[in-house]
Amino acid sequence: MNRRVFVQSAASSLAAAQTARKYKAAVIGHTGHGDYGHHWDTAFHGFPSVTVVAVADPDDAGRQKAKARSGALRDYRDYRQMLEREKPDLVAIGPRWLDQRLAMVTAAAEHGAHIVMEKPFAQNLEEADQMVAAVDKHRVKVQVGHTARPHPVTRQVRQMVRDGAIGQLMEIRARGKEDRRAGGEDLVVLGTHCFDLMRYFAGDPQWVFAHVLEDGAETSRKSARQGTEPLGPVAGNDVAAMFAFSKGIHGYFSSRANDVKTGARFGVTFYGSNGAIAVPLTAVPSEPAVMLAGAAWGMEAKSTAWKRIAPPPDTSTERESANAMMVGDLLEAIEKNREPACSVRDGRWTIEMVMGVYQSQFRRGRVEFPLRERRHPLG
Repeated sequence: MNRRVFVQSAASSLAAAQTARKYKAAVIGHTGHGDYGHHWDTAFHGFPSVTVVAVADPDDAGRQKAKARSGALRDYRDYRQMLEREKPDLVAIGPRWLDQRLAMVTAAAEHGAHIVMEKPFAQNLEEADQMVAAVDKHRVKVQVGHTARPHPVTRQVRQMVRDGAIGQLMEIRARGKEDRRAGGEDLVVLGTHCFDLMRYFAGDPQWVFAHVLEDGAETSRKSARQGTEPLGPVAGNDVAAMFAFSKGIHGYFSSRANDVKTGARFGVTFYGSNGAIAVPLTAVPSEPAVMLAGAAWGMEAKSTAWKRIAPPPDTSTERESANAMMVGDLLEAIEKNREPACSVRDGRWTIEMVMGVYQSQFRRGRVEFPLRERRHPLG
């Protein structure tokens, strides 16, 4: 499927809404400082009702390239000046680095712009709370870029689980990408994808019990370090956590430094009383889900192999298609006055689950949600 076709496919369900209202969109990026994340500068392509009026980026060369990619009419070095002059209805916040996230989200909300943004949501829970407060105060909507949540493959699997395709849901197991960032950095960068899907299937977590190690030794606050990008402090290269959800369902997350760094294990698997379904998360997800039938979960002597589940028609594995789905859902949320697929509170929950992992490690016990201590456990 070519790019124009799959973007139009993602936007097609909003055709009626697009004719009812026109939107001015702006893009915020920072070349060399988080850039535009996963191509958020082109996220508005394919939507006839959206005009990209401007892009902001303090890097002159990077800004001109982003202007060409996005099709923006004008460009600015200062995003605050852009917001003041252009007064956009929509803003894409692209940088994947988190040191400017609070300021950018707050500024966009203060100007009344609805937001689509790169994940992870925030570098700590205090900033997450401030962003939720700003969004609520100015009554704007936020779509957080956990692109797996509204993806057709994920929704297909969620419906299958609800329809009893694997019997009674018993537990959820997830692993991070476990590349060079395995452990603490993987936890916040890619583990948040896993946490978002856990909540999407099982609801809000009740508590967490976690164990975080650094080369086999217990992690302490003295182990805190900065990641390879400004994401807030991280610690440990071996993370294991158990989350409790309603109906006795438990979710398990792990990320451990190891000798295989291909990222092939990155994904979420749902185990039921009569089978299991795995959703790979190597990109969007980038592959169809697979299913294993049988109550023994493959341990019987003549185990049935994992079998590919045919994805819904016209399902794309391209990043641009996933971004278009996020934008399309945001527009529909605006038109219908509902929450986007991955709302500001969904984004905050992923950070709350990360902070709960560290709090549990340092308290040597389980920690209840919502967290009473909002400060970052690593300082």
